Amino acid sequence: MTTPRAVIFGVEGLRLNPAERAFLREAAPWGFILFARNVKSTAQLRALTDELRDSVGREAPVLIDQEGGRVQRLRAPHWREFLPALDQMARARDPMRAQWLRNRLIAAELHDVGIDVNCAPLADLVEDGTHPVLLNRFYGGDVQTVVAAARACADGLLAGGVLPVLKHVPGYGRARVDSHLDLPRVDVPLDDLRARDFAPFRALADLPMAMTAHIVMTALDPARPATVSPVVMDAVRREIGYDGLVMTDDISMEALSGTPATRAAAAIAAGCDVVLHCNGRLPEMHEIAGAVPLLDGRAMDRAGRALDWRRAPDDCDINVLEVELHALLEAGPA
Repeated sequence: MTTPRAVIFGVEGLRLNPAERAFLREAAPWGFILFARNVKSTAQLRALTDELRDSVGREAPVLIDQEGGRVQRLRAPHWREFLPALDQMARARDPMRAQWLRNRLIAAELHDVGIDVNCAPLADLVEDGTHPVLLNRFYGGDVQTVVAAARACADGLLAGGVLPVLKHVPGYGRARVDSHLDLPRVDVPLDDLRARDFAPFRALADLPMAMTAHIVMTALDPARPATVSPVVMDAVRREIGYDGLVMTDDISMEALSGTPATRAAAAIAAGCDVVLHCNGRLPEMHEIAGAVPLLDGRAMDRAGRALDWRRAPDDCDINVLEVELHALLEAGPA
């Protein structure tokens, strides 16, 4: 079996085209990520996930962002619609039980179409001035609540046979701009970062995978975003104590500078294990494949340990769980 490359790629459409298939066979990415452009129906999506794995000749992880609310790639009429996370937290009679139920239902839908990794939970904290594009994706503003909700999310996904990805390490709540378009900067003392931003991630450091934040924390590195900063990545490992697989957020986002290849190489050099590239543009993918290594050493070990978390879904009656979630939301907060 070919050793996987330290990259996760998106693809262009509903099925692989011949050029993509040939490239993926040669590039051997560790995994894949899907977006709304890749989704039409359950049968089509199952066929695509089978094709992706067949292209690399192994049970590669297939990721998606299915948080619910605005960030939800699978939508009606084929899949359930979910409230934004912060809205559900405020509305539910038992927020943590509702969080588990929500994510157990999401996991059932993902597992059914061959998707085995969901880019959730979020352990970022709501702050005064958190950018609106982020705000209602979060679970709350205090560490205890966010940790409990993130844990419930992860447990619900795992019970459904789907691996969680903890995001956005080392903390994204202080972002005042959207990193899809610009680079956020955080100018607070390191002690404040340790007490708030890092704290939820430290409490959830046992989870198998985490995703970086494209954010500058000037107390650690005034020049470079976390994704490409050896100083910040060292803090993730030492201060936060995270020894799982670290993947970048999408390196095609405008928060980062340089070519796709230089961004990818910088992220690996900084200490990220795997690069995430989402836009499906094949010329960029060729560049990145030439810039990132095959997995080896500690990165290979972390990748293997992450996939060791995969398991079959627990037995349950999905319809019963759905009724319970609706009842908790209709009852309103206690």
